[in-house]
Amino acid sequence: MNIARTSQIPVRILQLAWPTVLLVGGWALWVQVNGYTELVAPMPQAVAADILTHADAYVGPVLTTTWTALAGLVIGTLVGGLLAVLVWSSRLLTAVLTPAAVLMRSVPVVAIVPVMIGLLGTGKPAVVGITVVVTFFPAFSLVASGLSSPSVSTRDVFAVLGASKSSTLVRLLIPYAVPNALVAVRIAAPSTILSAMLAEFLIGKSGLGFMFVDSVSYAHYARAWGTGVVATALAVLAFVAATRLERWTLDRVT
Repeated sequence: MNIARTSQIPVRILQLAWPTVLLVGGWALWVQVNGYTELVAPMPQAVAADILTHADAYVGPVLTTTWTALAGLVIGTLVGGLLAVLVWSSRLLTAVLTPAAVLMRSVPVVAIVPVMIGLLGTGKPAVVGITVVVTFFPAFSLVASGLSSPSVSTRDVFAVLGASKSSTLVRLLIPYAVPNALVAVRIAAPSTILSAMLAEFLIGKSGLGFMFVDSVSYAHYARAWGTGVVATALAVLAFVAATRLERWTLDRVT
């Protein structure tokens, strides 16, 4: 058994590493074939060198963006779930909230920025607010789907037992919606990192998005590309963490 597991290790490493190898190799080939200079597109080794030799410059922005993304993901999931419950509770609210949610999800982020600045100013709350607006929709749509997923016969059992609407929601519908909510978190987690970075790019004063703007303004293109590499790595880690959270929760809830 141990020999079999040991023989699978190289295969597992290859499965995990080949996308990165392909991406970095394609990046280097693209730069060389087109003859780009460092001012246009630095080579991967130049970006890696900046990240490794100036890791301290990345720590603060990474922590800021991670905090912003986590706050946006938590608040966005709660807001999306609450809207889904409100839509379930009333046909009138369904007619009002569903088009509004779709409209907010469809509006470009650039158009949301002036509204957030007017409501929350130009500090951290506005950056988190933009992240919430960008990421709440998966929770809204998937939780709403989960609330309507129990079969008619299951609902009839609660009706026969005289369960109130609130009791049916808490004891039947929300447990059905929990897996969907976890799927929403998994879907939104990577995009939350990128949404936080975008918000910081537009109005932020710290974080990876601001670091990108600052690096470009000083023609430090290796660091500008480095922020993109680090943000991509954070998005992948966010997806992995959300996937493990989903599995851990389902193992204990279901």
